[in-house]
Amino acid sequence: MINKQHVASKAIKTAICAMLFYISPLSSAQGQCNLQNTTFKAGERATYHAYYNWHFIWLNAGTVQFEVQNKIYNKKDAWFLSAYGSTYQNYDKLMKVRDTFEVYVDKESFDPLYFNRVTNEGSTKAHHKYWFNYDNNTIKTRIKKDDSPTFKEDRIALEECTADLLSMVYKARNIDYSKYKVNEKIPIKMIVDGKIHHLFIRYLGKEIIQNRDGRSFRCLKFSPLLVPGTIFKSGEDMTVWVSDDKARVPIIVEAKVLIGSVKAVFVDITGLRNPMSAEVFNVE
Repeated sequence: MINKQHVASKAIKTAICAMLFYISPLSSAQGQCNLQNTTFKAGERATYHAYYNWHFIWLNAGTVQFEVQNKIYNKKDAWFLSAYGSTYQNYDKLMKVRDTFEVYVDKESFDPLYFNRVTNEGSTKAHHKYWFNYDNNTIKTRIKKDDSPTFKEDRIALEECTADLLSMVYKARNIDYSKYKVNEKIPIKMIVDGKIHHLFIRYLGKEIIQNRDGRSFRCLKFSPLLVPGTIFKSGEDMTVWVSDDKARVPIIVEAKVLIGSVKAVFVDITGLRNPMSAEVFNVE
């Protein structure tokens, strides 16, 4: 018999993490390298609501916030990209989520420099740190899980064009999608849980999608191949809609769970570099 409380708690956790884990790096292996940023700037801040849907009932379980800042890292001009996810207080007894994702990214090369992830999801706790060394092509990793008092340290080979979860989200917004065909698989490289994974996303074309607040947007649509062993099942059980304009803002991220589905839904964004011209008005 299915434990509905367990499913609901997992769904809430999944919804909170959907925007943080959405594997939407929409680029070829070459396209991920040496990108020029044309879509975002320091001062941008985006907010998303996390929803769980079960038998036509929608539960707004928490929020996720993304922010871009200018920083200096090891004497280099860098973006400091951050994403913070949390459940609302009244959901904390069911499943308390407080997740942190932070990364310094070289402005010139768009390469990640240092990545920090702190996971607090109910009884599950983890801390991941990655240092990217482009002089000797290695990644130093320090990972601590659950109640372990110490970090496990390792050093792995740094493959060309490898990105972390968060920097890939921003790389994705700077890709020229017009060169891809519907159903085309686009290879990517990402470091997840201390290992580099060779994945892909599938481009699904264009679609007008309506938000939870009734706003509609012209979007690019994608389905990513998910990493086995994360909070999602392996396979293409997630769909991402990104605004089809120069802002390239994620609008909805949807994932299937055991019962129902979860969504991270766009609420608001400030400090945009480019206007969101993809919003559609008077849609029947």
